[in-house]
Amino acid sequence: MRLRFLLRPGWLALTVVVFTFAICCYTLLAPWQFRRDNEQVSQNNALTTSFTAKPAPVAQLLPPGTKPDKNTEWHLVSITGTYLPSAEVVARLRTVQGEGAYEVLTPLRATDGTVYLIDRGYVGLSSNSGVLPYAAAPGGQVTVVARVRSDETDPKNREAFADASTNGKLQSYTVDSRVVAKSSGLAIRPGYFQLDVNQPGVLSPLPLPQLESGPYFSYALQWLAFGTMALLGWLYFTVRELRPGGALTTERPQRGRRKSVAEMLAEDEDEYSPTA
Repeated sequence: MRLRFLLRPGWLALTVVVFTFAICCYTLLAPWQFRRDNEQVSQNNALTTSFTAKPAPVAQLLPPGTKPDKNTEWHLVSITGTYLPSAEVVARLRTVQGEGAYEVLTPLRATDGTVYLIDRGYVGLSSNSGVLPYAAAPGGQVTVVARVRSDETDPKNREAFADASTNGKLQSYTVDSRVVAKSSGLAIRPGYFQLDVNQPGVLSPLPLPQLESGPYFSYALQWLAFGTMALLGWLYFTVRELRPGGALTTERPQRGRRKSVAEMLAEDEDEYSPTA
């Protein structure tokens, strides 16, 4: 039967590769790009809303016990309280507009006693890659307007540290309220709050993300197309093999028997022998 070629090791290996690739395209790669596109759309919507909406009291937008999510991130909130500079941490290894930087994280205790982590913005690097001098947080009670942000996560779960290389100043690898809470002993609520321009304590404000759709949706469609093309290619060659004279089953023409040296010499003698 012509279907026997489907059981050949080479064809079985090709089938496994093609179907594995197609399954990955449909179940992993394309959905991954669709999720990234949805995240980009959610971020753009939140940013667009925050540009026109008035700042809301933080307790109204984020009631106690809630964490920032895609529905609240980037929204503007107002917080009234007092900075706690003794618990300040700087986040290292940051990049702002293509340049190395540090972000300054200073807890702020609100009038109701809740402690919030405020991202005051960024400062540049010194000649030895240390932190450039920056203004201290203002004393006394202040009211700040900031954007809600979700905590970053360090896969290595590294704590804030201070040593000779940091001149004794606490540094962290992420902007994460949990890291600062552990280093300071404060009960800081989840998430952090990025200061907007012209706010008390702001340094160089962090730029906002660009409102662009990104290539994720088109990438997802490309992965779907690649998976479909792989299956169609496999089907094409399968049908081709089922027909007479399939490309993989066509027998090669047998070569003629190689003549021996004696036979070639005999032919030469016959060619040059004088005719009667």
